[in-house]
Amino acid sequence: MMEKNQPATVTIEDMTENGEGIGKVDGYTLFIKDAVIGDVAEVKITRAKKTYGYARLMKVLTPSPDRVEPLCPVAGPCGGCQLQAMSYESQLRFKQKKVQDHLERIGGFRGIEVPPVLGMERPFAYRNKAQYPVGRNKDGEIVMGFYAGRTHTIIPVERCLLGQQVNEQVLAVVKDWMVRCKIEPYEEETGRGMVRHVLIRVAKATGQVMVCLVVNAKKLPDAAVLVEGLMSVPGVASVSYNVNRERSNVILGREVVTLWGEEYIVDAIGEVEYEISPLSFYQVNPEQTERLYGTALEFAGLTGDEVVWDLYCGIGTISLFLAKKAKMVYGVEIVPQAIENAKSNAERNGIRNVEFFVGKAEDVLPEMYEKENMHADVIVVDPPRKGCEGVLLETMVRMKPEKIVYVSCDSATLARDLRVLCDGGYEVRKVQPVDMFGMTVHVETIVLLQRQHT
Repeated sequence: MMEKNQPATVTIEDMTENGEGIGKVDGYTLFIKDAVIGDVAEVKITRAKKTYGYARLMKVLTPSPDRVEPLCPVAGPCGGCQLQAMSYESQLRFKQKKVQDHLERIGGFRGIEVPPVLGMERPFAYRNKAQYPVGRNKDGEIVMGFYAGRTHTIIPVERCLLGQQVNEQVLAVVKDWMVRCKIEPYEEETGRGMVRHVLIRVAKATGQVMVCLVVNAKKLPDAAVLVEGLMSVPGVASVSYNVNRERSNVILGREVVTLWGEEYIVDAIGEVEYEISPLSFYQVNPEQTERLYGTALEFAGLTGDEVVWDLYCGIGTISLFLAKKAKMVYGVEIVPQAIENAKSNAERNGIRNVEFFVGKAEDVLPEMYEKENMHADVIVVDPPRKGCEGVLLETMVRMKPEKIVYVSCDSATLARDLRVLCDGGYEVRKVQPVDMFGMTVHVETIVLLQRQHT
């Protein structure tokens, strides 16, 4: 066993799924943030357990062939990116292996070859959404940025290389307003203060910008001063605030108050336009989203005669894509405002062969199947990171659609759910990872399951 603050020299042999380098000293395993496979490095132990420990990277003695110099000056302490020290090609290989490992280790699948990840031409400036926490630094100055890894310490990052340039202008206006009008940032420890987060969305197709302040209050003081400042930022089309008075880590509350402009901004994926509100779920990478949804549509193999259920449909992004090729599409989403957006989006695009339901997918689908005798030829499911509830998976198996297209943002829960579906009579036919989140450890994966006829 090693001790805290003990130095060591290690060769990085592997990486965890969270992007930490793995090295060994006399059989003792160390996990090291910012290390890359192939590095030989000097490290210092920060936490020591009996058989493993954690260490801080102090100096790279021999760099890995896959190591590159991060473009962002705070890539190390900031928790937003985990892989900036790796070449983009090696990031894609890392994500491909991650999906493969999860399918084999968690799902128990053998013989499924995961193809190369569909990557980006340029893995920077791709995010159309950013949520900046607001606080004060040790000198009492207002700071906005992102949390350091595994902490709620804010690293000031007003110019994030993954986001849009306009974000920096928006944050400057908000900070100026807070200083001039003596508006306090929120304090997690005490529950006092006003501004918790600044949410910014940018529509790639239209250039429209949405600014929404998440606040610990029912009303926003000196709102006219804020609006006047934001109106001078090019593209700003919507200014609002979101009320969140809960003592929790959940960023958004349920109530949104529009201060100026529209309640939503408009973006497009392919030929389909979407109205996006502050509470809407909308993929953060527009170019890769088109590839993601195009792959999902290809996997569904629609001919125009199918009834499709789109579970966790959000604002109808995949539903409306599918509706152009399907007989009928039913979408299910738990957020009422998202369903209102979905209905507006269908009307905006003149798409009438869709119907949307508010509720939990694990409640709505079983009820519609058992009480209304609804069927499905294809089910598309795009759940949150926790994956699907057991009752939903059971209902999908009982409905016996010919195809299930599973879109996942967490390949671990994906592998778990695929095992349930395959034990229920389905077979994995195709797998395709898509890189929606360059410079991070996250990867989106699409899987086609086909019902086996016995």
